Amino acid sequence: MSSFPSRRHVLATGAGLGLGALGATATPASAAPTTSRGGGPEETRTLDELYRAALGEGGKLVIYAGGDTPTQQDATRAAFTNRFPDIDLTLIVDYSKYHDVRVDNQFATGTLVPDVVQLQTLQDFTRWNEEGRLLRYKPAGFSKVHDAFKDPQGAWVAIAAIAFSFMYGPAAVGSDVPRTPLDLVDPKWKGRIASSYPHDDDAVLYLYSLYAQRYGWEWVAKLAAQDPRFARGSNSPGAAVTAGEKAIGIGGSGSLAAPASSPTRFVVPDGHPFMSWGQRAAILKQAGNRTAAKLYLNWQLSTGQQQASFNGWTVRTDVTPSAPLKQIWEYPNGNLDGFPRFMADRAAVERWKQTFALYFGEVKGDPTPGWLGLHPGA
Repeated sequence: MSSFPSRRHVLATGAGLGLGALGATATPASAAPTTSRGGGPEETRTLDELYRAALGEGGKLVIYAGGDTPTQQDATRAAFTNRFPDIDLTLIVDYSKYHDVRVDNQFATGTLVPDVVQLQTLQDFTRWNEEGRLLRYKPAGFSKVHDAFKDPQGAWVAIAAIAFSFMYGPAAVGSDVPRTPLDLVDPKWKGRIASSYPHDDDAVLYLYSLYAQRYGWEWVAKLAAQDPRFARGSNSPGAAVTAGEKAIGIGGSGSLAAPASSPTRFVVPDGHPFMSWGQRAAILKQAGNRTAAKLYLNWQLSTGQQQASFNGWTVRTDVTPSAPLKQIWEYPNGNLDGFPRFMADRAAVERWKQTFALYFGEVKGDPTPGWLGLHPGA
């Protein structure tokens, strides 16, 4: 492996990938706010009052949500519909990197479909806000949302805290539990690892970039030699482990509060990197169903919804996460502040993608949500 830069060289020079600017370990997230700043007051209407107003406006709502499978948002769809049964909800799931350019094209052609965008492509919310595309609006409880998870003027707000790391199947690994990313390159796991492509999903890409910064390109080369099975969709590693097809999965989400009976264990190792972020949502200024869109954001940020989070984490400072979790911003190795910076530097992102393609091969396979075209939900 002597042909690869050393770990020290990677950390010092970034191997030409802008590592110094991105940083391997994020500084602590900003302090939690106590008041709402700028952009008008918080919403004071109740959910039921907003519901009635939304019905008066027509009772329709279209959401473009980032995700990996057509059914990934079914639980959200069912919960919202159960609470507000007369709202005609259309919720379209696709990779965020396709939804964002789809919305841009709809702007350009005057054919906008969604009212709400809920995406992983954090940089788009900054750009759309600068372009005047987003409605500045503060749902109820906005002042209780951690500063890292909102635009101060209410142009966007994160509705969920998500983390990516690696996972394993207890039945498959037995007592030989992988505890840190360093364990993943042990030859005994050769042919037993599933991963989503880092050069297909920017959140997975950031996770792999943290690994490369921390452990060096030697580690990446050793992982490539493990013959991992790569697939599109960040759901794929967890699905492979759950099905017993692979012992270890890399580049997917999970929960540290999962029950002991869970077929997978999500790993957030002390002193080793993982990545976390807030899934941003915004109301488009041209939205045809503004009140229903406001209802949706208020519902998502409500204490009840935040307490019911699928992974136990929350974006609110006044909601205690499920044991044994800490608040997501209390994990210094979670790099919460690093992901927005990473996503903003698109030239560096492209260099990371092409470099990982050299190690792992080109992305293969159709997108897991399918091909949805220009105007899904119209």
